[in-house]
Amino acid sequence: MSNAINIISFDVPFPANYGGVIDVYYKLVWLKKAGIKIHLHCFTYGRLNAPELEALCEKVYYYPRKTGFLANLSLLPYTVKSRQSKELEKNLLSNDFPILFEVLHTCYLLNDKRFKNRKKIYRHSNIEHDYYSELSKSEKNSLKKIYLKIEAKKLKRFEAIINFADVILAVNKTDADYFKLNYPKVSTHYLPSFHVNEMVTCKEGKGKFILFHGNLSISENYEAAIWLIENVFSKIDLPVTIAGLNPPPFLIEIIKKHKHISLIISPPESEMNQLIHDAQIHVLYTAQPTGLKLKLLNVLFKGRYIICNKNMIEGTGITANSSFILANSANEFIQKINSVFENEFSKLNTHEREKQLLNFNNSENCKKLIELINS
Repeated sequence: MSNAINIISFDVPFPANYGGVIDVYYKLVWLKKAGIKIHLHCFTYGRLNAPELEALCEKVYYYPRKTGFLANLSLLPYTVKSRQSKELEKNLLSNDFPILFEVLHTCYLLNDKRFKNRKKIYRHSNIEHDYYSELSKSEKNSLKKIYLKIEAKKLKRFEAIINFADVILAVNKTDADYFKLNYPKVSTHYLPSFHVNEMVTCKEGKGKFILFHGNLSISENYEAAIWLIENVFSKIDLPVTIAGLNPPPFLIEIIKKHKHISLIISPPESEMNQLIHDAQIHVLYTAQPTGLKLKLLNVLFKGRYIICNKNMIEGTGITANSSFILANSANEFIQKINSVFENEFSKLNTHEREKQLLNFNNSENCKKLIELINS
């Protein structure tokens, strides 16, 4: 039995303020609580070294990504090629602990013969080639669109390296089925994302606005915001707040055309949490049924009424109830918003939410993770 592990993170997982790093960071928190000694290996590109991680880990290593044009001139995906590091190889070879590879981008060593006898675990976030392909469809910049299409093809070819993993940890049930079908020799398990919430903290009573939030620099999210503005929010006479990281200028201009829609740019975590607690309705929409949307988990634990499309909950096991409402067309969104905007959020709604979230218990999922590490 191992009480130590190497974790290779695609990015520095602090601050934990966007989807992928939230899962990594809170995994560290819960493994630390369980007494696991963590050797964390982070790739850096834009984020600073984080002393906060040293409180959770035995050792934290940082490796600069090799970005730039030359990293694109490879059969490997750019996201993988730019994360090759001789220093990482040396540090992994200095111990014999299991290795957890966080998302496909960190997996280039999976088939390295030097690690043949090591326990190797692949943590999935998205079916990456599908995710990049969908991003390419919504990307407005023509050069980025070409890059995303090429990267999607490279990622699809590279994905076969998963055959060299011992365990696959899928964030949703649909993707777990995909891995079981395509990589039957690898042991695949459904393990939901780790997250900040330990209990349901929804506020009873009634809020005064509708909230849409997310990382607005990502095409998936700004395209969702544009779709909602054009097809839903512009058709209702209720106050709407859009909040998130780094919105592009064209989204800012679209929002300015609507007096009842306000924009909060890159709010600090405390302000975002306050917005989530105070909103009457959370509207979530995505064209991509991939991975697990951590903003969905966040509003389930903290928010009042939630209206989303079925793509948001694909493979999660989450089902609709009186405060969690599905809408799959613009007219359905408008109808559902108008039907609950004046409703009080009650204790009964809170109890429903608690039952809905039983599978997303960090403590229980950490126990399962440790069992899989040592199986």
